[in-house]
Amino acid sequence: MPTGTQLISGVDFIILPTQDYERADHFYGDVLGLERSIQYGDHPAREFETGNLTIAVMQSDAFGLEFAPHSHPVEFKVDDLAAARGELESRGVEFLQEVDSGFCTQLFFKDPDGNSLALHHRYIAREDQ
Repeated sequence: MPTGTQLISGVDFIILPTQDYERADHFYGDVLGLERSIQYGDHPAREFETGNLTIAVMQSDAFGLEFAPHSHPVEFKVDDLAAARGELESRGVEFLQEVDSGFCTQLFFKDPDGNSLALHHRYIAREDQ
């Protein structure tokens, strides 16, 4: 039942699972170039900053969880889609599909564990749709 009081004030982070923490750390930190932030002590997990959303990458089995990759993408906002694509391709990222919705373009790819990711460029502002 709605109470009139907003209970949720934001999202602290999302978690992406990995089977190989070192490989994931390299991919998110070095290939994608995300800022590394909090390391979870001695555990194979770390947070990466994107500017508006923190992504925690955690090795599933170290936390007693079964690994299963995300099938719906985390979409990374980019201002220059062609430049971002070219740079990531030079770093070994293989793009699987490009979708143009009429107001944005998405380039889909996967991390080494099969988690679905995408570059997202909105070329028509939301208020203009």
